[in-house]
Amino acid sequence: MAADPTLPLADLFASLAPAARVIGLDLGTKTIGLALSDLGRRIATPLETIRRKKFSLDVAELLAICEKTQVAAMVIGLPLNMDGSEGPRAQATRAFVRNLAPLTALPIAYWDERLSTTAVTRTLLEADTSRAKRADVVDKMAASFILQGALDRMQTAGREARAAREREQGFLE
Repeated sequence: MAADPTLPLADLFASLAPAARVIGLDLGTKTIGLALSDLGRRIATPLETIRRKKFSLDVAELLAICEKTQVAAMVIGLPLNMDGSEGPRAQATRAFVRNLAPLTALPIAYWDERLSTTAVTRTLLEADTSRAKRADVVDKMAASFILQGALDRMQTAGREARAAREREQGFLE
C-alpha cells in the first residue's frame, strides 16, 4: 500500500503563506462539494458542486478551479464511522487522494467530516428549504462545514500557542 500523501492539519496550515486560500472538499459518489476560505482563513464559503463523471475529468475540473481561485492547499472531508473506524466511503476518499496527490503540488489534509451532511441537511430543513434547492446546495454547504471546522481548529490552535508563548515569556521575565 502506498504511503499516505496527506499532511496533519497543523503542518498543512503551518506551511501556508499568511494570506493563502484553502479549498474544502466533500467527496460523494455522485458529486464533489467545494468551499473556499477567505485569505485570512477565518471563513469558509460554499463555492460550487462538481458532478462526478470519471476520475480524470473530475480532477481536471477540480484543479482548474484550484488554479482559478488561487488556492494554496486542500482540506478533504474523511467520512469516518461514528466509532472512528473507516468504512468503504473513507477508503474511497483515501483512494481518491492517493490518485490525486501525484497530479498536484497542493498540500492536502483530511478533516473528520462525521455528520457534516446531516448537520447541513438539518439546517436547510429548519430554514424550510425546498427538496430541489437542498439537493442543489447540500454538497457545497457540507464542504463549507468541513472547511470551517478545519479553519476553526487552526484558529484555536493558534490562540493556544500564542497564550502558551505569552505565559512562558511572563515566567521568564
